[in-house]
Amino acid sequence: MEKRIDVGVLGATGMVGQQFIRLLENHPWFRLTWLGASDRSAGKRYKEATNWRLDGEMPAGVADLVVRECKPDAETPPIVFSATDASVATEIEQAFANAGHWVISNSRNHRMDLDVPLLVAEINAEHLRVLPTQQRLRGWTGGIVTNPNCSTIGLVMGLAPLRQFGIRKVVVATMQAVSGAGYPGVPSMDILGNVVPYIGGEEEKMQTETQKILGNFDADRIAPMAANVSAHCNRVPAIDGHTVVASVELETKPGVEGLKKAMAEFSGRPQELKLPFAPKQPLVVTDAPDRPQTRRDALAGNGMTVTVGRVRECTVFDYKFTALVHNTIRGAAGAAILNAELLLEEGYVQR
Repeated sequence: MEKRIDVGVLGATGMVGQQFIRLLENHPWFRLTWLGASDRSAGKRYKEATNWRLDGEMPAGVADLVVRECKPDAETPPIVFSATDASVATEIEQAFANAGHWVISNSRNHRMDLDVPLLVAEINAEHLRVLPTQQRLRGWTGGIVTNPNCSTIGLVMGLAPLRQFGIRKVVVATMQAVSGAGYPGVPSMDILGNVVPYIGGEEEKMQTETQKILGNFDADRIAPMAANVSAHCNRVPAIDGHTVVASVELETKPGVEGLKKAMAEFSGRPQELKLPFAPKQPLVVTDAPDRPQTRRDALAGNGMTVTVGRVRECTVFDYKFTALVHNTIRGAAGAAILNAELLLEEGYVQR
């Protein structure tokens, strides 16, 4: 691609917004030129409006960009990444799509809309085919594409290679890092030396989002996977990395080695297209008895690879495994950037 495309970030001062900005620095296809945030930040330079919370320094190229209100204007680029808070995301994202922009959203608000792709680029790229229906029904010249909840991505990446065996039932439990709660997140007195067995709305999102992602595109709609999914979600004192432990019942039984082989060989459209953010191996299978671990494996593939381990038989269902996903990279900003690359390469956004 000869010319980089201008992009923007909505909700640029928050934790996921900061991750977008860090990951977009020196991106070969995208050039960050536009930042949007709340009214209290609008009009300030980014370095004045933001308390940088990520490791390392704020990218120099954005420090002096003036933050704008989260409203489309004459300088808004064709692609905007949304890290806006759920309390305001619906109206903001729809306004940008209606104004002809492509909104690649990390917010939950439109994920379960029937005409909005809930996209994990390796798994359900064909769901982008619902976008013409979205534009026709809503009268938009732009559109909205979402990525799922940060814990859902870890689960569906582990399950996607198993669709060939017929998924019947899934029971999953998560151990989710504190960075998933944003900043300031969970108070230290609540999380240090503790496990909190509740994350509001998380279990419901994992269940319904998994069914939609692993569903099929049929005519002009996405038909959800029929398998039942039950989730238990917990907050634990890890910084980055959501651990997912799952048991699955399958129609056919490939055996443990057959399961591992299917996972290790899994790839998708991003790998075919060699997209910049596509890891060479979206899934890495480890035979180490004590892996994956958040401190050792969360940054595999620059945070875009999901590590699966402890693949074994289950005495209640058929098989069980542990998966680890970096929640703010593969589970949030990195997933959205990969989705935007796919949208561009498949011709939905004009170069």
